[in-house]
Amino acid sequence: MPATARLSRQPRRRQVLAGSLAAGLLAVTLLGCAGADEPGPAAAGSAATATPKTLPAAEATTLSQLPARLAADGTTVLVGDPDARHTVRVYADFRCPYCAKSEAATGELLASAAARGEVRIEYTLASFLDGRLGGSGSVKAANAARAALEAGRFAEFHAALFANQPAEESSDAFTDRFLLELASGVPGLRSDGFDRAVEGVTYRDWVGQAQDAFRASGATGTPTVLVDGEKVAGGAQYDRAAFAELLERAGIPT
Repeated sequence: MPATARLSRQPRRRQVLAGSLAAGLLAVTLLGCAGADEPGPAAAGSAATATPKTLPAAEATTLSQLPARLAADGTTVLVGDPDARHTVRVYADFRCPYCAKSEAATGELLASAAARGEVRIEYTLASFLDGRLGGSGSVKAANAARAALEAGRFAEFHAALFANQPAEESSDAFTDRFLLELASGVPGLRSDGFDRAVEGVTYRDWVGQAQDAFRASGATGTPTVLVDGEKVAGGAQYDRAAFAELLERAGIPT
């Protein structure tokens, strides 16, 4: 083959390889947000400007009745009866769109089961997406959630954060102002102390420790959901009916 022909085919070959690599990466990311802590470009600093979404009244009432506290490890947020027979562990990053999708599919089921005393939910809040995408929205949102825990409103605010996640993953929309707007929709959450914790990122060290716990857990991305120690697979965490069936098989009524 003439050298010129070989050279003319090289760009096309590189395009094919690049396309194959992109398809492979897409297949991986469709399963969730990869958990590598890698520096990324600066995120677009656009804050969310739409009126924050409010939770359905029945769901908000259920969430408001759920107790939450730090577990003995100091990083896990435990929601529900600590002596409940069943455990659901969730690893999530507030900027991860797949976590929001999972929360939309499973959140009400888990809240109802926790309210009945059937299950305790253990949350580990990751914040690696700031490193990948730039910005500080993951850290700020996790810090605000920790402040909500101190105020006794973690479950409601946790749900509100995912319900109001920015449409674009790369948008660094969890600004202080927007977080405080969201908090205003949770009865009893706003206070001088809460506002200071949000604006001063009071729990930054705790957020870092929670990220370390996520990394040490062996979870490779978010959301990672385990029911009684068994990892949820096959996309069931994104499908309400499939997740309800999984809970039933584990002995957790829905």
